[in-house]
Amino acid sequence: MKLAVISDIHGNLAALQAVLEDIDRQSVDQVVNLGDILSGPLQPRETADLLMARGFVTIAGNHERQLLRVRNRPLEQIRTDTSDGYAAANVSDAQADWLRALPPSHWLAKDVLLVHGTPASDLEYWLETVTPDFGANGSRGIRAASPEEVAQRLGNARSASLVLCGHTHLPRAVQSGQTLIVNPGSVGIQAYDDGEPNYHCVENGAPHARYAIVERRASSWTTRLCAVAYDWQPQVPLAQERGRPDWAYALATGRMPPVPAKMSP
Repeated sequence: MKLAVISDIHGNLAALQAVLEDIDRQSVDQVVNLGDILSGPLQPRETADLLMARGFVTIAGNHERQLLRVRNRPLEQIRTDTSDGYAAANVSDAQADWLRALPPSHWLAKDVLLVHGTPASDLEYWLETVTPDFGANGSRGIRAASPEEVAQRLGNARSASLVLCGHTHLPRAVQSGQTLIVNPGSVGIQAYDDGEPNYHCVENGAPHARYAIVERRASSWTTRLCAVAYDWQPQVPLAQERGRPDWAYALATGRMPPVPAKMSP
């Protein structure tokens, strides 16, 4: 079994197209999508059209829930300068129905589990832990999770040999007992900040789109974390025009602006 794993596209059509072109050269058996698909100030409708046509196995992330909740409001009450608001105001009824039908997790095989955050929550970081020390000695308010933290978050996935997760946008593979946990990183946005549970910044340091290849070889899994160059420059003014200078900076650099600007992808 050879899988291409994508996650956290956030409506970045150009990044998705570049990743899919790269995947098409990899001779994979299947592509799986771990959620947070459309929210952001870019191309939610076009991104949905492409993914619906391709028919990948797809699960919902936290932003699918949030987008659909926002979409229940009257249009005049939707703030389009927010990630969920812009996408909610621009997706079609058919696209919203597609999002609504996505499961929160999926067993791809008897020992391969897809989740967005952790088995317990689509909002929980798995391979990282937020800390209360943002700005102290250069801290970004986030660190790699300890082996004990990773194991505790396995929950009901202990029977899995492979778990695929997203949410934090940070590409990483961690072995915990018999289980390999792989986060492919984000296709669409390589930096963000968040205030929960404490203020922190996630930064990959380069604007390249991320995905992963995982392949079962004999009784173990081989993982390759991929960074794909794409034409991100046209996306920068698009984010600016839609009231998201934080996104514009992150799209161009893979970092957050030097002066923190509150951002949730």
